[in-house]
Amino acid sequence: MTASRSKDRNPATTATPLGVGPRDLAFLLVVGLSAWLIPGAGHLVLREKARAIIIFVAIALTFTIGLYIGSIGVVNPVEGKLAYAAQIMNSPMVTVLGRVTVNNHYSVFGKPNEMGQIYTSIAGLLNLLCIVNAVYMAHLQKAQPTGA
Repeated sequence: MTASRSKDRNPATTATPLGVGPRDLAFLLVVGLSAWLIPGAGHLVLREKARAIIIFVAIALTFTIGLYIGSIGVVNPVEGKLAYAAQIMNSPMVTVLGRVTVNNHYSVFGKPNEMGQIYTSIAGLLNLLCIVNAVYMAHLQKAQPTGA
């Protein structure tokens, strides 16, 4: 009986608290991180090419329109902390834009600032939903038995 228990404690097959093995958890992390680095890349990893293209175009276009309306100054980690928290979900590249705006003091006021922050924040929140969807789809693919 102790021999069978030692077989069950193999680190490669032991389930994590989430109910997935370490290899599956690593795959889920790869899908999630790739979806955050480039919008739609998580779905591309899952071989959902059409969905990945739609996600990339929608998020990139929404973010670009926000920058066009309000200029690069709408990405401001100092004065627009709440909007920046949503904007950072677009990609880590938003941190580069945030540093540029803080160092060069791009100031935007009034309606263009508000509209630009809304568009860029919505793009970030939409990407967050797509990241969660990609990780969930990856989890479902791993949970399905092979050969069924």
